[in-house]
Amino acid sequence: QLQLVELGGGLVQSGGSLRLSCAAPGFILDYYAIGWFRQAPGKEREGVSCISSSDGTTYYADSVKGRFASSRDNAKNMVYLQMNSLKPEDTAVYYCAADWDCSDYYLGTQFEYWGQGTLVTVSE
Repeated sequence: QLQLVELGGGLVQSGGSLRLSCAAPGFILDYYAIGWFRQAPGKEREGVSCISSSDGTTYYADSVKGRFASSRDNAKNMVYLQMNSLKPEDTAVYYCAADWDCSDYYLGTQFEYWGQGTLVTVSE
């Protein structure tokens, strides 16, 4: 089965940047829509972004528009989430997830495959 892994989480000061990576050894990620989600302690999981497999269309939560960008590097079989101008409210465990398309992202329904998550902490 498709197993995803996230890399790049860590501690950063407010206003700083991090780049998260999503990988799935043995699978071609370009065939899948890749969603990014986050969950803060005591909060429900929320969608952050999704990048489609068909045409590369991206979707972003209003809270991260203009600050975060999802992209693909197909030569490396990786998907990235570049996070700039980070705020303390961005602190959460971030997950990448794969599905056939981004419909589950914008409908708010469950993605098919998930990684284990990586913690992003943004200090005040």
